[in-house]
Amino acid sequence: MSWKHRHLLDIKSLDKSDILTVIETARQFKAVGERSIKKVPSLRGKTIVNLFVEPSTRTRISFELAAKRLTADIINFTASASSLQKGETLKDTAKTIEALNADIFIVRHNACGAPHFLSRFLDASVVNAGDGAHAHPTQALLDVFTMIDHLGDLEGKQVTILGDILYSRVARSNIWALKKLGAEVTLCGPPTLVPRIFEQWGCKVTYDVDKAIQDADIINLLRIQHERQRHAMFPGIGEYKTLFGLNKERFRHTRPEVLIMHPGPINRGVEIDSEVADCERSVIMEQVTNGLAVRMAVLFLVSGGQSSQIESSD
Repeated sequence: MSWKHRHLLDIKSLDKSDILTVIETARQFKAVGERSIKKVPSLRGKTIVNLFVEPSTRTRISFELAAKRLTADIINFTASASSLQKGETLKDTAKTIEALNADIFIVRHNACGAPHFLSRFLDASVVNAGDGAHAHPTQALLDVFTMIDHLGDLEGKQVTILGDILYSRVARSNIWALKKLGAEVTLCGPPTLVPRIFEQWGCKVTYDVDKAIQDADIINLLRIQHERQRHAMFPGIGEYKTLFGLNKERFRHTRPEVLIMHPGPINRGVEIDSEVADCERSVIMEQVTNGLAVRMAVLFLVSGGQSSQIESSD
């Protein structure tokens, strides 16, 4: 398997082979992270820019550490301390930074399509670290990596995504990745946040949470995206917790081997009880570990690397 893309902008533009190439490459980088010396010189001499216009903790730190593990130079861009606050356009900001010989831009932005826009005129590679409610490809890749680690082939596996689907870039990217890998996807949440239009994507839609989780191999929970909602989409947090929260009682009726996933940050006591989030079937912390390996793999691949080169670069 080989990688043929200069950018990573979304999951929709990838095929199954591309996804599996990232996972296989990430598996090798995960092994590197288990060594006493966790760095490889795979991107020595490359300059990577964390262009985060929207706030982030997990994704920004994960990409920063991934770049450092690959021995790249990393520039962390903070929008609040930049010329964007003086009226400079995103294009001019990116072009100015590129003039310093930047090789890869990692872009997080609250506007859908911002990474795609930058990719049209930058010579550097662009990696989408989340754009509005549109896409979050590396989160989807680390999620399916985690699933495959536990379940092997995802063909025919039952995956339930529970929560705010309408405003979630994670949900959209996960749906694309899971469908390309042959999984059966069920979406559940309040009707205002899980419109039936998602059935056109090949998903099952239900508003009965007990039905949605009873036969699931994986339950992937999402928080409510309050910052992206223009209006209140349900009466209150208490009602959401009662009707759709994964509590201990509901959890008792799931399959014994079900996996619990969450991209974070978790709103404990809302979409999931702490006892469930921290139980032995939760792989939430594994997602974080796998996210580092996946982001190392993506940076390596968009820079032109091949999986066969990883061991020889140690």
